[in-house]
Amino acid sequence: MKIRLVISGILLVVQGCPPIIKHSEWTTRASSCTQSLSTPLKYAVIHHTDGTPCFNILACKRQLQNIQHYHMDKRGWCDIGYNFLIGEDGNIYEGRGWTKMGAHTRGYNDVSLGISIMGNFTSVVPNSKALNAAQSLIQCSASRGYLSSVYILKGHRQLRPTNCPGNALYQVIQTWPRWG
Repeated sequence: MKIRLVISGILLVVQGCPPIIKHSEWTTRASSCTQSLSTPLKYAVIHHTDGTPCFNILACKRQLQNIQHYHMDKRGWCDIGYNFLIGEDGNIYEGRGWTKMGAHTRGYNDVSLGISIMGNFTSVVPNSKALNAAQSLIQCSASRGYLSSVYILKGHRQLRPTNCPGNALYQVIQTWPRWG
């Protein structure tokens, strides 16, 4: 019986969702976003920020604040545009989260979850920590009902005229489950 309990505990950990660093843990700026998403969503859209990569939590928090400043102060958005961002430190950072509409893929923001890996992945692939975090977040989103059980994975360039998420990352995500 104890063995079954231990095995069950291990399965719960394996099947559980990855830790996510809350919005309030990386910024003091409050979001003014009010448009809610109607879940489950049809698409998971992968992006890159096309900026500086980060490899530790302090550098990633600084980069998140820089992106948030650009999105809010230069573009006039209610917050950072992505639902979640991922650093090459392997951490997942909450942007607008699962329930607020992003500003990442015009024409698809109301039917998609926008996930961006911080950095420029035109000629280099994100490290395994970042790639594994992205896949775990997608699986978690589907298991919690935020993504449809038959969601479709897209790269930003499939939905808008852009080079995002960079050629190297785009090649990788084409091998992931539910690519379409």
